[in-house]
Amino acid sequence: MDLVGKKWWFFLFSTLIIVPGIISLAIPPALKPGIEFTSGSALTVTFTGEVTESQVRGVLNDQGITGAVVQKMGDRAYFIRTSTLKEAELNPDGTVKTQSQVAELEKGLSALSPIESRTFDSVSPVVARETARNAAIALVAAAVVILLYITWAFRKVPKSFRYGVCTVIALAHDLVLVLGIFSILGKVMNMEVNSMFIVGLLTVLGYSDNNTIVVFDRIRENIHRNPERALETTVNLSLWETLARSINTTMATLIALGALLLLGGPTIRPLLIVLFIGFVAGTYTSIFVSAQILVAWEKGEFRQVLRFLRLAPAKPKPTQSA
Repeated sequence: MDLVGKKWWFFLFSTLIIVPGIISLAIPPALKPGIEFTSGSALTVTFTGEVTESQVRGVLNDQGITGAVVQKMGDRAYFIRTSTLKEAELNPDGTVKTQSQVAELEKGLSALSPIESRTFDSVSPVVARETARNAAIALVAAAVVILLYITWAFRKVPKSFRYGVCTVIALAHDLVLVLGIFSILGKVMNMEVNSMFIVGLLTVLGYSDNNTIVVFDRIRENIHRNPERALETTVNLSLWETLARSINTTMATLIALGALLLLGGPTIRPLLIVLFIGFVAGTYTSIFVSAQILVAWEKGEFRQVLRFLRLAPAKPKPTQSA
């Protein structure tokens, strides 16, 4: 089967699965950020008995905490996200000046049913801005380092820079796909993105990069063995030689991730969802996107498409000498 000959169908499929996510990202809010990016407080409590969501909201309203997000997690656990809750303030003589909102909230909740376990996190606006900025820097830095490394690693292949660019395009494909799906999930299921989400994105970039390098390395080997062979023939052969390895590796990884999704706790669920989506996308792009872009670029097919769309000037016709 000629995979390279069907590259435009693969490009069309990628466009169709990415466009809904891009549309969702264009509708504010693009993503539903967690407290790491917006500041605030988050309290997760597990009760020993049955407690309804309306009872939890009643305690929040009684204490003047408005605009809180309450989500049920499991049978007896609740996730409560509010604006930043104040800790206790003391006078110089050691007496209590202001009661702790956290302690008062936990006291009110424990009146509903004894609390079995609890976790509390609070992030200031300054820390939230720092986290968002560092996350963006980490993603950009990772893409730049990958581009430079691929260009250097394939320096003995003609136009090695194109291998690096194709790898980064594949990474951008996976990144936009994951962001788009989480944007849709945030609007439909109130799924938030947090620091674990960023860890998942960086892991996906590494996994996708690894798959693409395996494919490109096989292309490099086949080019050295048969330099006179057409590039599209070499790429198609290399894709088939690495296809089984990529699919088998990904399937083994997805089985482990699926088990964790079913049995793991809610804390790591955003990370697992990112990894599951990203690993599938990374395998797809390494076979059906990155190598196909390389062939289309080498053959000048993108310029032909741009000329067809009248976005690129046509090549001037050579003048005939008398």
